[in-house]
Amino acid sequence: MQLKWLEDFVALAQTRNFSRAAELRHVTHPAFGRRIKALEAWAGTALIERDSSPLALTAAGASLLDNAQQMVGTLGHAREELLDAAGRHENTVSLATGRTLARTLAADLLLRLRPLLAQGELRILTRSLTDTAQMLERGEVDFMLIYHHPLLAVRLSARQYAHLTLAQDKLVPVTRANASGRAQHSFGAQAATPYLAYAGTLALGRLVQDHLAHNPHAPRLRRVIECDSADAVFEYARKGLGVAWLPWSMVSGACKAGQLVVLGDARLEVSFEVRVYRAKRRLNALAERMWQVLAKR
Repeated sequence: MQLKWLEDFVALAQTRNFSRAAELRHVTHPAFGRRIKALEAWAGTALIERDSSPLALTAAGASLLDNAQQMVGTLGHAREELLDAAGRHENTVSLATGRTLARTLAADLLLRLRPLLAQGELRILTRSLTDTAQMLERGEVDFMLIYHHPLLAVRLSARQYAHLTLAQDKLVPVTRANASGRAQHSFGAQAATPYLAYAGTLALGRLVQDHLAHNPHAPRLRRVIECDSADAVFEYARKGLGVAWLPWSMVSGACKAGQLVVLGDARLEVSFEVRVYRAKRRLNALAERMWQVLAKR
């Protein structure tokens, strides 16, 4: 039995989708399926109800899941302790976050943490929301910086993990400003408004999709571009290709500079928090000092 099989199984149990789990584990769908079958062969019984929709675990699979999560986490912690014993991690702190947060709030955090960076190194790893949570659970990173919203709730035990709310942010619909400072696109016109969408794999994409699907004030939109990078969508909006829902922390400067214009009112905005999580167990000295700085508002 291989550790990666258990990590695959945990990812599948969390996503309930073979294709999504294979993507998160950075393997092809066929290879991922073979690894799950190999785990089932080792277990001697089926772990997945493949005929159910969405995918479900068998009784044996549900039983294995708790043990798998514990084993993966324990081995990750053991590895970290070995590295600490060797002195390799004492002056290194790791943080997992998304690409957009790495560019926005993480950059602001670096200014607050700059005095401590003279004492060591902060490694920033960009991953999907699910990946960051798994890395924290496996003990591969010290901190996790993520968006928090009921739709994006990350299941972490309050007995094992602590968090701080670092900021409030919101997604706002923006479009390019023309030469006179007015919006290039608008809502409510006879034709649907060109819409720059996020891919569903992005946390921001799931927020906007749910918001538009359940908001009675949602405008008529025509999807013209879908992209899995908020930075790219930002550039597309600046070039006048359509309307995009972007974090205020990302676009506020462009709006104040007259490059972008916010459309609609607060009913079209999506509010959320930015949180940083850590395990409650003792971290290395530098990580503990960083947490103390972040806790000071």
